[in-house]
Amino acid sequence: MTFLKLGFILLFLSISLSSFGQKKKFKIHTLAFYNLENLFDTINDPLKFDEYSPIMELKTNRAEAYKNKVNNMARVISEIGKDVTKNTPAVIGICEVENKSVLDDITNNVLLIEKNYGIIHYDSPDSRGIDVGLLYQKNLFTPINSSTYELKIYDDESKERITTRDQLLVSGNLDGDLIHIIVNHWPSRRGGEARSKPKRIAAAKLNKRIVDSLQADDPYAKVVIMGDLNDNPNDPSLKDVLKTIRKRKKVDSKGLYNPFENYYRDGLGTTAYRDNWSLFDQIIISKPLLNKDFSSYRYYKSGIFNRNYLITSNGKYKGYPFRSWNDSGFSHGFSDHFPVYMYLIKEAE
Repeated sequence: MTFLKLGFILLFLSISLSSFGQKKKFKIHTLAFYNLENLFDTINDPLKFDEYSPIMELKTNRAEAYKNKVNNMARVISEIGKDVTKNTPAVIGICEVENKSVLDDITNNVLLIEKNYGIIHYDSPDSRGIDVGLLYQKNLFTPINSSTYELKIYDDESKERITTRDQLLVSGNLDGDLIHIIVNHWPSRRGGEARSKPKRIAAAKLNKRIVDSLQADDPYAKVVIMGDLNDNPNDPSLKDVLKTIRKRKKVDSKGLYNPFENYYRDGLGTTAYRDNWSLFDQIIISKPLLNKDFSSYRYYKSGIFNRNYLITSNGKYKGYPFRSWNDSGFSHGFSDHFPVYMYLIKEAE
């Protein structure tokens, strides 16, 4: 991916907007999402099936593998958007983490500790113990409230409930602007795309209820949906349930804009399987973030963070994301997903 090459002073962006016809200075922040690929600690939790996690299956060097895995995650987070904002993400949603402890280890890593990240995390009912969470720079984002929403889905045959990740809603002020962020990790395609499709439809319906509730309270709510959706931008969960729109000019007052649909149409993805790319990791926004009044934060640009070091350089999976775990154990890689990001800008006073 081609990254922006612009001139910056601190967190201020100087660009020329056609609607103004002159250069103006803007504050700029990065919002991001990253699937951390099975970030489990080395302690066996008897209440979870974490003994089947990749790190617990290692016979030796678990502590060293865990330390390297955390270092790798911190490195990626520290670099997302930095070439443009000269800062790490103001807010980053994450998934595939076992507990708050692993997030503590990431935020206390030498690469991130000076950023003073706060953590929002709830234990979910997922049987494997993998959760979603949100990291935020305390000097940039101030949470007002947070809550989780259970996704209740059931097995077609047994009718027993399938435990999966909750959806996390965090509302807070980004440098004074109220923004609502929903962090997701929708049910996987295990068992096949068609058979598992109803689970993601259910996840999308829950997302839609959250968005509708926010917009009922405030028609101008700035809503950001982010996550590993395990569906592509053109799948029914997004197009038919969330009714996401590809062209920003066609988004109505309560509509949702998905800039990652254009990336998908161009053949780009965030994860690969059997030589096919999928763009499961997405960030979707509500109409008020598209308005042209830059007195408050608005959408600027988005992208897939796919630096060369995150790509497998040789072998059978050359060109795929350089994942952490393989049949031999810890590969010293990063994740089987690329992160995604979005820039929000506001005119500087």
